[in-house]
Amino acid sequence: MIDLRNITKTYGSGPEAYTALRSITFSIDEGEFVAIMGPSGSGKSTLMHILGCLDTPSQGTFSLDGRDVSTMTDDELAEVRKDKIGFVFQSFNLLPRTTVLRNVLLPLVYAGIDHAEREDRAEQALLAAGLTPEYFSHLSNQLSGGQIQRVAIARALVNDPALILADEPTGNLDSRTSLIVLGTLQELNRAHGRTIILITHEPDIAEHADRIIRLRDGEIVSDEKNKKVRDAVGETQLYDDKNTV
Repeated sequence: MIDLRNITKTYGSGPEAYTALRSITFSIDEGEFVAIMGPSGSGKSTLMHILGCLDTPSQGTFSLDGRDVSTMTDDELAEVRKDKIGFVFQSFNLLPRTTVLRNVLLPLVYAGIDHAEREDRAEQALLAAGLTPEYFSHLSNQLSGGQIQRVAIARALVNDPALILADEPTGNLDSRTSLIVLGTLQELNRAHGRTIILITHEPDIAEHADRIIRLRDGEIVSDEKNKKVRDAVGETQLYDDKNTV
């Protein structure tokens, strides 16, 4: 699904130039759950922006589903973001005084989907993210942190993207709620075959992925299968009856 070859990203020019990524090369197959981990300044945010088609590399090639993203125009990149990628952010980015259902179906409004279909797709995405129907009419500011992040995951799913890109999705959550959100991502990967890339600086969060790519100073220092991967679905009650977390 994803193929990066010798990706380099440099900001500025001349003596003030700063190279954030240096010859990054890796591939991700459809259905993988991969964590990209590194400390502040490692280049993971720059890499996330490139993977999310929010930025383009200075050198190298990036292919998504066989298309060379590196050479696309801004309009073409916008189309890829709309059709191929679902984003989950640390800050949730929901409309606070808007219902859960409407928060999720808004991307479909912009995509021109008719009313009945977008409501059905939004409901299915919320169920897939582990939120029960009793919460669909709640305002997002009436929910707990874990529930809000599930709504954000549902919004990422609603366009049926090929890739879910989760940027520090547990950064604003406590440890127990983090496990539930990570369990939701694992369930989406294992039961539904979603390809997930998790960006994090925390080793214990990265360990929920099946593969960990570690960055330091703009370079890959390791890329290996995770032998310690834990099943967060088994550790917590993912779909608790009242979604109280």
